[in-house]
Amino acid sequence: MLLNLNIIDLAVVKSLDLDLDKGMSVLTGETGAGKSILLTALGLALGDRADSGYVRPESKRAEVNLEFDLSDAPNAQQWLIDNELDDLQQCLIRRVVNQDGRSKAYINDRPVTLQSLQELSEKLVEIHGQHAHLTLLNADEQRRLLDNYAQNTNLIDQLNAGYKAWFTTHKELERCVKANTDQSDREEFLTYQIAELELLDLAHYNYAALVEEHSKIANLGQILATGQKHVDILFENDQLSVNQMLNRSVSDLSSLCQYAPELNEICALLTEAQIQTEEAAIQLRRFLESQEADPQYLESLESKLGVIQNLSRKHHVSPDELPQLLNTLQTELHNLTHSGDRIEILQKEVVELRTKYTKLANQLTKQRQAGAQKLQKHISDMIKELGMPQGEFIVAISALDSDTPKLNGLDKIDYLISANPGLPPKPLAKVASGGELSRISLAIQVTTSNDKTTPTLIFDEVDSGIGGGVAEIVGQKLRALSNNRQVMCVTHLPQVAAQAHQHLYVEKNNKTDITSSSVRLLSTDERVEEIARMLGGVTITVNTLAHAKEMLFHTTSSTPLED
Repeated sequence: MLLNLNIIDLAVVKSLDLDLDKGMSVLTGETGAGKSILLTALGLALGDRADSGYVRPESKRAEVNLEFDLSDAPNAQQWLIDNELDDLQQCLIRRVVNQDGRSKAYINDRPVTLQSLQELSEKLVEIHGQHAHLTLLNADEQRRLLDNYAQNTNLIDQLNAGYKAWFTTHKELERCVKANTDQSDREEFLTYQIAELELLDLAHYNYAALVEEHSKIANLGQILATGQKHVDILFENDQLSVNQMLNRSVSDLSSLCQYAPELNEICALLTEAQIQTEEAAIQLRRFLESQEADPQYLESLESKLGVIQNLSRKHHVSPDELPQLLNTLQTELHNLTHSGDRIEILQKEVVELRTKYTKLANQLTKQRQAGAQKLQKHISDMIKELGMPQGEFIVAISALDSDTPKLNGLDKIDYLISANPGLPPKPLAKVASGGELSRISLAIQVTTSNDKTTPTLIFDEVDSGIGGGVAEIVGQKLRALSNNRQVMCVTHLPQVAAQAHQHLYVEKNNKTDITSSSVRLLSTDERVEEIARMLGGVTITVNTLAHAKEMLFHTTSSTPLED
C-alpha cells in the first residue's frame, strides 16, 4: 500500500509530505482548494505524461516521491525481482519534471523508462476518475470491464496473438493469389527485364571502375602529350632538363666541399633527388609507351555506360543498385514460378490458424457468459441499494455479424438497464440519466475491484450526482472495500467522508504572492467541524454539529477497521 506521498514545487503545492495509512482515507476541502493536484501528482509519479506547466512558478523543477509497502503486493514484488529493481519489501518511486517539460523516473533510486514505470504502477495503484461514468458508454470499455472481472486477460492475449498470426498469413495468401491471377504476363515481363540486366555481366559489375576507365581512355591524348612533355623536362632535354640542372648543382657544390664540409649533406640530398628524378622519368616513359589509343574500345565503353544509365533511369534506381535489382526480380520470378506450391502451403496455414483462433474465441465466449451472469447479478443487487429499487442490470453477449477473426474475439457486448418493471432493457446511453449512470458506474467499479489484487484504489469524485441515504450506502461500500486494501476517495459528500478511517483536509493559502495548497490530517474534533461544513454550508449551527458528530461516531463505532 501507499505509505507516503511527497511533493515538491508541483503547481500550487510548494512542499507536502503526507503519511497515509491502511483502510479508507478521504480528501475534502473547498472547491478549488487543490484536491485534484494530489491526484495529478499521483498520476505523474505513476507514469502520466509530464508537462512544464506542472512546475511551480519560480522553481527549477517539480518532484513527486511515493513510498510503498509491498507486503500486500506480490505481483509488484515479482516484477521488481524480474527487472532487478527489488529492495526487500519497500518500493520508492520518484518522478522529476524540469522547466523544459523533460522528465526522469526512478524506481528504488535507479533510473527507468516511462514504460517500465507504468508497468509497475499497474500493479500498485488503480485510479477511478470522476468521468468514469462517461467512459462506461464506450463499447470497448464495457468489454474491458467484463473481461477484467471474468479474469480473461491471459486468454485474450493468446487469442490476439493468434489473430495477428492469422491476419499476416491471410494477407500473404491474398497477395499470392492476386499475383497468380496474371502470373503469365508478369513472368514474361520479368524474364525480359532479367535478360536485359544479365547482359551487363553483373556478377563482375563495377560501375565506378567502368566510369574511371572510360574517363582515362577519353582523355588519353591529353595524357600522352602532357606525359611526353614532362619526360623531356625531367630527363631527355640535354640542355634544360631537371636531371641536367641537378647534375650541374651537384658538380659545382661538390668542388666547394673541401672548403665547407657542411655542403656534403646538401650534395647528398641533391644526388638523391637526381636519382629519383631519373627513376620517375623512366617510369613515366614506360607508362606512356604502354598506352595505346583504341577508338573501338572507347566506343564499346560508351555503349556499355549508355545501357547502364538507360536501365538505371528505366527502373528508377542508381547504377550501383542494378545488381540488387536483378536479385529482387529473380526472387520474384522464382516465387511466381513456384506460387502454386506456396499458395497451397498458405491455404493450409490459414485454415489451421483460423481453427485455432475459433477454438480460443469460443472458449472466451463461454468465460464471458459465465462472468456476465455473476457480474449482472452483483451490479443489479448493488444498484438496488443505491436508490434504484427496480433496476435490473444486464450484460448482453451476442455474436458479431461476421465470423471473420477479429481482435478481442467474436462477441458483441452491451450493458443494458431496465430502471422500471415492465420495461424492456435498453442500452445505458438511451435509458440512464446522469445520476443513474453515476450509480451504475460506481457499482461496477466497486464490484470489479473486489476481485483485484491491486493494493491501493483511488476514487476521484465517483460519488457525484448522488446524495442523501444513497450517499451513505456509497460510503459504506467504499469502507467495506477498504477492509483488505487501501482506499482513497476525493469527495464532497459528508455521508462518504464520515465513513473514512482517515480524513485529510485540503486548504488553499493566498497570503503570499504565489498561491499554495496544503494537506493535513484532521483530528476527531476537526472532522466533526469539516463534516458539519459539508452538511451546512456557510452557517454551521449547533444542530449541524450534532448531526455531524452523530454521523461520525455512529460510523466509527459500527464498522471499526479490521487488522
